[in-house]
Amino acid sequence: MGAEEARSDSEPDSPAPEAQAVAKDINHHDHDHDEFAVPDTRVLAVASHVVFGYVGNTMATFVMQSLGCEVAALNTVHFSNHTGYRHFRGTRATAEEMRDIYDGLKHNYLNEFDMMLSGYVPGAEAVMTVGAIARDLRLKFSTKPGGFFWVLDPVMGDQGKLYVGNDVLPAYKNILRDADLILPNQFEAEIISGIKITDFSSLKEAISVLHFQYMVPHVVVTSISFDSSSPVLSVVGSTLRSDRSPRIFRIDVPAIDCFFSGTGDMFAALMVVRLREAATAAGLTHKKSWISPDDVEQVELPLAKAAEKVLSSMQSVLEKTKIARDKELEELGGPLGALEREKDSEKRLHLRHTKAAEIRLVRNVKYLREPEVKVSAVPLDV
Repeated sequence: MGAEEARSDSEPDSPAPEAQAVAKDINHHDHDHDEFAVPDTRVLAVASHVVFGYVGNTMATFVMQSLGCEVAALNTVHFSNHTGYRHFRGTRATAEEMRDIYDGLKHNYLNEFDMMLSGYVPGAEAVMTVGAIARDLRLKFSTKPGGFFWVLDPVMGDQGKLYVGNDVLPAYKNILRDADLILPNQFEAEIISGIKITDFSSLKEAISVLHFQYMVPHVVVTSISFDSSSPVLSVVGSTLRSDRSPRIFRIDVPAIDCFFSGTGDMFAALMVVRLREAATAAGLTHKKSWISPDDVEQVELPLAKAAEKVLSSMQSVLEKTKIARDKELEELGGPLGALEREKDSEKRLHLRHTKAAEIRLVRNVKYLREPEVKVSAVPLDV
């Protein structure tokens, strides 16, 4: 007997009080959903994972979920902690294992992603696999320009030093043109473009190469400093015009006297959300790579507006982390304890400071969701 047949004719057409309560609860949640920065957004995050602390996907997944994204994490490594501790245990995923996991999603039609964020990938073959995954996801939207957007952080090294194999750079160069936004640091922008970056003029030249030669629509170069004693760090971004020429803006932020791990992953995750937010507001998400018309000036680009919010959130979280770090070190009593005054005291002191500087993410989530915009983009014309 069907449900409609089982119902008595004398039953009222209006829902029962319990059903009304459920409907009210659903409507309440729908209203809450509207308060998120972005529309329903499904992200595939391909990056490292650590059990303790916040780097890689451990950072990125929390950040994007906190801002309303549904995130599926494909972990490229599984470590006990980040490598800044100098000692870690765990495993690295092979390219075959990464392909297998993605194929499992695809087989079950679970690969319906609007965006992809990729970070640290261990090895050239794995980098090529990430590129293949991105191309497969974009193919699903071949009749819907702007339906898929890939944010690529080409994690290879920093401060003049590679921490990946020499074959990883050519692999990244092979997949760059498939990305919509890339987020290299200063060193990575140098080795990809082949331009030694010594000032803003050479930085502009490097960004021009990334736009023209690799056809990357959006570029943000992070952590720029030409003077190690400077109290300011710069972030420089650009969206290309139809002739592939750059529209470059610069944002300066105060440097914080503390070394943090995971800031690049936080920046990338926040950019995923804030760029989608800004592109949606500008009506660009139906256009290829969300590129603004040529008459949009540098500081009015969605990329610039997104970066302002991202850096403001980060500045607040890192300031709070620095305060908490200083308090934790002070409470530890300054000098090393008896067990630490052994031959490995230098190591123990390093571990103490590294652990104290772990980013305080959970207790400061309000700064991710509701940043007080403290910085402004300015045109960079050199």
